[in-house]
Amino acid sequence: MIDQNEALTGQGAASAQGDQPNSQTMESLLRTETLSVELPQVGEIRKGTIASIGPSQILVSIGAKSEGVINSRELEQLSAEEREALKVGQEVNVYVIHPEDQNGNVVLSFRRAQEQLSWDTVEKMVSDETAIDSKIIGFNKGGLIASVGTLRGFIPSSQFSVSRRSQSTGDTPEQRWQKMIGEPITVRIIEVDRERRRLILSERAASTESRASLKDRVISELEEGKVYTGRVTSLADFGAFVNLNGADGLVHLSELSWDRIQHPKEILEVGQEVQVKVINIDREKRRIGLSLRALQQDPWKARMEKYSVGQLVEGVITRLTKFGAFARLEGSIEGLIHISELSENRVEHPKEVLKEGDVKTLRVIRIDTDQHRIGLSLRKVDSAAYADKDFKMLTQKLHEQDEAKE
Repeated sequence: MIDQNEALTGQGAASAQGDQPNSQTMESLLRTETLSVELPQVGEIRKGTIASIGPSQILVSIGAKSEGVINSRELEQLSAEEREALKVGQEVNVYVIHPEDQNGNVVLSFRRAQEQLSWDTVEKMVSDETAIDSKIIGFNKGGLIASVGTLRGFIPSSQFSVSRRSQSTGDTPEQRWQKMIGEPITVRIIEVDRERRRLILSERAASTESRASLKDRVISELEEGKVYTGRVTSLADFGAFVNLNGADGLVHLSELSWDRIQHPKEILEVGQEVQVKVINIDREKRRIGLSLRALQQDPWKARMEKYSVGQLVEGVITRLTKFGAFARLEGSIEGLIHISELSENRVEHPKEVLKEGDVKTLRVIRIDTDQHRIGLSLRKVDSAAYADKDFKMLTQKLHEQDEAKE
């Protein structure tokens, strides 16, 4: 017969073992939890929920292992109205300043999140040609300042509407524009430069005739392939907008120049008069594609005039990749030696045959003018298939040398 106390003890032990996972199970749970948490990254914008609000900090849950902190320095930048509007349980956007400070906290910012989202919004607005209802919040010697979300945009005096220019009387900026502070204003974004924190607005571009009807009229009159004179109205990271008779067309970054450029501001400025070629018109979407590059001579074609298929050339090996090697020819032309053109024998990697800096005699086997590509070969340098061409070119070269001596 089992003693009652022993039975109770046995049941308690069994219960304890059943309630408590073993160390292997606990380790597995911890690993699963860690993998399910996506750690925050610097510069990331996350949606979070306010967990608590204190006098010197706000805690925000962002799905990390610990709550993020909005510190006192950030809170001091908020107005009394902004702080009062924040409530526990409210969903907010936050910017990750530091994934983990010395105390193990994720440091967050309301302001930076609002600012980054505002830049995203205005970059879309400039491409959509959106008109914005804003308010004048200040001025400087060159014009007015208006708010666009959390950003401040500048309206140069040259971009005022006719009626506002007639009201701008006085010898000083204060006399001309102080009275306008607080007034509503409708503007259009004409230049966005996030890196320089530059946002240029135009009241003139947002007023007068309905831009939609005006653009329809201009599109119906434009012809693809023709050249027109226009004026640069705005610059963005992806290209420049040029006004043609009242409607804006886009010169994409790739159509600005044959040279590689990072931003349109390198070659253009707002207000500049330029000649552009219409390269496409999408009447359904009401979009006009323009090009500056199409009116310039392609320097690649000019440099390639001295080369022909079958010609022997001298090149410097500049790069090795798993699919071949690149060689620089005279005139800064870079051609590709495909791995299959390196040797008659099988080659696993170009480094088996070449190294960067090698100077090699190569044969031109392909020229693609439209794609700006030239194909080269190392294994065909001594090919019998090109013997006649090599002999003719050698004869021509000797003849030119004799003429030069005379």
